[in-house]
Amino acid sequence: MTKKISIQQILINQMHIPSILLLKYKSIGLTEKEVMIILQLLRYLETNNDFPTPFEISEYVTMDEKECANILRKLTQKNLLSIEQKENDNHQLSEGYCLDPLWEKLYGEEEKKEDDPIGTIFILFEQEFGRPLSPFEIETVNAWLDEDQIEPSLIKAGLRESVLMGKLNFKYIDRILREWKKKGIHTVEQARNASKQFHSRQQTTKEEKSDKRDTSFYYNWLEGED
Repeated sequence: MTKKISIQQILINQMHIPSILLLKYKSIGLTEKEVMIILQLLRYLETNNDFPTPFEISEYVTMDEKECANILRKLTQKNLLSIEQKENDNHQLSEGYCLDPLWEKLYGEEEKKEDDPIGTIFILFEQEFGRPLSPFEIETVNAWLDEDQIEPSLIKAGLRESVLMGKLNFKYIDRILREWKKKGIHTVEQARNASKQFHSRQQTTKEEKSDKRDTSFYYNWLEGED
């Protein structure tokens, strides 16, 4: 005999998902797989499991344990997920996931005046390099932001310059940013002008060749932000 479905049980067994997550996840660089991991974390948090393992999560998604672990790490690197230490009534310490950084990002995004929020810098670098950043590379980007006080938009410009020069590595990007800083360049507009002048000088020193490459792509990013 088929058991009758209880409507009351269905209504009780609900999970609240903020609509803003479904509306804006794409704009902050999240993928569908990352959103699914976030939804699973929400489900675990509602059942008082603050620190589910990648294996536990993998049991309810189409991703294996390794991929779940990689996504959790990437969410942390993007400053959308944090791990906090908690203390219970018996003064016992434990760790748990916290999604507050994600909500702050989603609800505070519209109030930011920057064209390039810091959180998207890491996403952009991973997209260009085609892989997750190493801890040393993440530390380098943080040093540019915190110690050198370089604007996120200028770091993005340095990254694009290195891509167009065919020298995609952190040492070259660091050299670009330090050269701009030495010359008092602090905005993307100043960087565009300096790069135009540099490439113009480089071009005039070369002999005209019939098979010269198309410079429209080379100067594309100098014409404006995407």
